[in-house]
Amino acid sequence: MLIHIPPDGVAPGKGYSHVVVGEGRLVVISGQVALDEHGNVVGNGDAAAQAGQVFENLRRCLAAGGATFAEVAKFTFYVTDVAILPEVRAVRDAHIDTARPPASTAVQVAALYRPELMLEVEALAIIPW
Repeated sequence: MLIHIPPDGVAPGKGYSHVVVGEGRLVVISGQVALDEHGNVVGNGDAAAQAGQVFENLRRCLAAGGATFAEVAKFTFYVTDVAILPEVRAVRDAHIDTARPPASTAVQVAALYRPELMLEVEALAIIPW
């Protein structure tokens, strides 16, 4: 079980938790991008479509590690333009408990490893013992 702790003296996060604590087995998911199972880019130029594929890839990776989105303690988002974050968050919110969101970091980067890609997301999950 994950415990979300609001720290004293820190402004509340909007759509994320500052502190998430859990005990169990750690599942570390490498950054996922909008590639389908054949390595083709999904949603060229479409942030929502790319986010949809990224979160489907995350779901599959979490399942391979025995986890679900309910066990995600932290996401890290790498985007080529922070202007796409509202679309990315909408997709994320369809997969998480928005009343108890994971910790999160979002970073704008100059580029990802393929120019068509707009975002990459990595996840840390904790499966209870």
